[in-house]
Formats: sequence, structure tokens, C-alpha cells
Amino acid sequence: MDLQDYRKQIDAIDNELLRLLNERMDVVRQVALYKKQHGIPVLNAEREREILSAIDCPYAQKLYEVLLEISREYQEEIIT
Repeated sequence: MDLQDYRKQIDAIDNELLRLLNERMDVVRQVALYKKQHGIPVLNAEREREILSAIDCPYAQKLYEVLLEISREYQEEIIT
């Protein structure tokens, strides 16, 4: 394999990650609407701790910290 082959693999993975991110954000929107309807706050610190504690890779943990932050911001936009 050469560098171009590796880059093609990364591009394919990135496309799948983007598809999954869009799918996740659709569910986040549904969660926000549920929370709004039931008066539940956006932040659930215990849930976030559970998610982060299950991740043993420091790079993945950083990614999830950002993902959770983005999800909270999106929920706040929907609720307010």
C-alpha cells in the first residue's frame, strides 16, 4: 500500500463517521424535544461520567468530550 491508499481508507472512514454523526445528532434532537416536553435539564453529569468512564483510549475520550459538548449545545439551541 502507498500513502494514497491509506488516505482513501481514511476518507471512507471519515464519510462513515459523518453519516453516523448526522444520525446521532438526529437522535440528540429527539432527546432535546423529550427533555423540553418533560422539563428535564440538558446536562446529565452522571450519564456523561458513565459514558466517559467506559472509554479507555485517551484519544477516544477527548473525542467524546467534544461530542458530548456539541450535543449539549445543540440541545440548548432546541430547548431555548
